[in-house]
Amino acid sequence: MGFKDLFSAHAAQYAQFRPHYPRELFAWVASLPPQRRLAVDVGTGNGQAAVELASRFDRVIGVDPSAQQIASAPAALGVEYRVGRAEATGVEPASADLITVAQAFHWFDHPAFFREVRRICAPDGRFAVWCYGLTAITPEIDAVVTEYYEGMLGPFWEPERRLVETGYRTIQAPFEEIPAPSLMLELRWSFEQLVGYLGTWSPRKRYEAAHGADALEAIFPKLERVWGGADERLISWPLSIRAFRV
Repeated sequence: MGFKDLFSAHAAQYAQFRPHYPRELFAWVASLPPQRRLAVDVGTGNGQAAVELASRFDRVIGVDPSAQQIASAPAALGVEYRVGRAEATGVEPASADLITVAQAFHWFDHPAFFREVRRICAPDGRFAVWCYGLTAITPEIDAVVTEYYEGMLGPFWEPERRLVETGYRTIQAPFEEIPAPSLMLELRWSFEQLVGYLGTWSPRKRYEAAHGADALEAIFPKLERVWGGADERLISWPLSIRAFRV
């Protein structure tokens, strides 16, 4: 399976508008391994998870196949970024106490990646992945977002997106699973932030190529109307977390 570079073209927007994970998530995953010498964040993208892990581990390596994404990731003490594929990270064998994947696991060649996890994971190391689903705001706003997501962009989503919709539950990992907590990703966002986030969705360009129109621009008046006059609203995403002993 080749690398689908869907995000390099808007790496800066991706870094700006993607939601930030709760601190409770990082506290929990950091508690999993018996030692905290090295964490490796695979498919690190804008480096959000790598930076959060840096305060909890001696070292963090963030790996992503997109040089543009790596260039948009913030520098942080203890974090080293590398351009590399999930299935061939270049990380030293048996060195990672924790391996994480945040909202990127669905893009990987899973059998090859699991072999890489075994190769780089330290003895008694841990492996955790997570993803988030659609926003929950108000029933009226949610209906418009769903119209954009399914009714307009639906035919243009990559097939891997279905793995996110099932919370990665359909993926069989050859490791011992650890029960994970139920957590929500919650932020207060302005209307402009929501629109910016919706604009980062990868099928938008394919929709435009097929229809000669921007799906987000088409849905914008309806979305603006149901948003109402609020300066900010509480935005929630359900988090799905899976963790394993390697």
